[in-house]
Amino acid sequence: MELDVEQINVLVVEDEEFDVRRIKNTLGPYDQIINIVDVVSNGRDTLAYLQAHPGKVDVIILDYQISGGLYGEALIREINGIDSTLPVVVITKMTVNQTDLYFAGQLLRSGAYWFGTKYPADMEDYIYQPTDFILTLVNAAQKRHLQTAKNRSEKKLDRNIRSILRQKEILGDAPVMSKLRETIDNYADYNASILIRGESGTGKELVAANLHYRSKRRDENFVAINCAAIPNELIESELFGFERGSFTGAQQEKPGLFETADGGTVFLDEIGELPLGAQAKLLRVLETGEMDKIGRKKRYTADFRLIAATNKDLEKLRSEGKFREDLFYRLNILQIFTPPLREHPEDIVMLMDKFMDYYAGDLGIIPPKIKSQALDQLKNYNWPGNVRQLKNLVQRILLRRQSEVGIIDVRDCMDLGSKDNWAAPIPMRFNKDQIIPLREIEQDFRMKYFEFVRSQCQTDAEAAEKLGLAPPNFYRMCKELGLK
Repeated sequence: MELDVEQINVLVVEDEEFDVRRIKNTLGPYDQIINIVDVVSNGRDTLAYLQAHPGKVDVIILDYQISGGLYGEALIREINGIDSTLPVVVITKMTVNQTDLYFAGQLLRSGAYWFGTKYPADMEDYIYQPTDFILTLVNAAQKRHLQTAKNRSEKKLDRNIRSILRQKEILGDAPVMSKLRETIDNYADYNASILIRGESGTGKELVAANLHYRSKRRDENFVAINCAAIPNELIESELFGFERGSFTGAQQEKPGLFETADGGTVFLDEIGELPLGAQAKLLRVLETGEMDKIGRKKRYTADFRLIAATNKDLEKLRSEGKFREDLFYRLNILQIFTPPLREHPEDIVMLMDKFMDYYAGDLGIIPPKIKSQALDQLKNYNWPGNVRQLKNLVQRILLRRQSEVGIIDVRDCMDLGSKDNWAAPIPMRFNKDQIIPLREIEQDFRMKYFEFVRSQCQTDAEAAEKLGLAPPNFYRMCKELGLK
């Protein structure tokens, strides 16, 4: 019998020398792949060996009735408590004919992988049923290796998810932020659609990511899309995909957003920007799970959880005929409000410290000291751009490379003048004693100019048009500048 497996390390638990010899004789022809690492004679020594040599043993061969008081099912349960993936192969005199189903059930329920008899007694040199015995050891070891690999993958995945959640931590000690985190925990495992509402810059995408990575779907895809960043003529193909040859230029099949997210979560940001035609198809997906793929030749379905977000007044859009009422109710099963920064000003200093440390580390500089009067200015400001505006402020302060920041510096960085003052020329920081790298100057200029243009426009699509950019490029550049 040839066996294509790696080496199997076996621990023998047996208190009779005669039976130890029979086991060794049975395994002898396969000593290149089956290695007896040790022999112990009682249950306590077995547990001590496993604790002293974690991961060394692949399979345990266990005599059911050994001396020392700890044996049988009780010992098997203790072994499983140390390593639940470690298979135990039982040999015993108690099942000569292997017809005692109650005894067999007890063994398997306690965690034994397989059991066989030592008899007949006239078979002095080998364990009875040697072929079954050897194959059982091989199968048990392979099962352990597969389970161990699966456990490693799951632990790695859990570590990755914990890392993502640390990066996407929702910060704030104020009561409204504690309530927000509590709501996320309560809603995370519901499969119902969730509508996240809040002003721009309050972290709606952050909330959506936390809902996904705290849910039972966390091992599957989290697919996010900004509805305002995709031209109307492309939105349906992005959401639902298309078949090859369904239109000119469709050289190959394209999976849509919902197919990509099958089993996971779809996040539709700025849902109020979705065209009415796409709204109707989205409603069909939510109600039936079936997708209207462009040029489809068969039925396409997907299992996903939908999270949508908006800073628009959807009720007003409904009354104006710009948002479907039936879709609104389908989306709005569960609702989460992200509080504006002005509702938790006690968190401003803590948030600023966090952002200072993060961006200063990225620039390789020491964060400046913020004077108390400047902090008071921050606490009393209305923050129309919310946390996103605070992040931008921190980056501007750091790019000045000052050791101390006062109230005038903060007011200058925040552009606290009227909206018309945004149109003033953007000051260039020319200082012969402090030459700033070109990359930082360019980033500073882009950030200020993008903010200025956005302040003059009603929508991002309008801002993109004024800048001469395609909406996806405008959205990408805003993300890069920390404006999204």
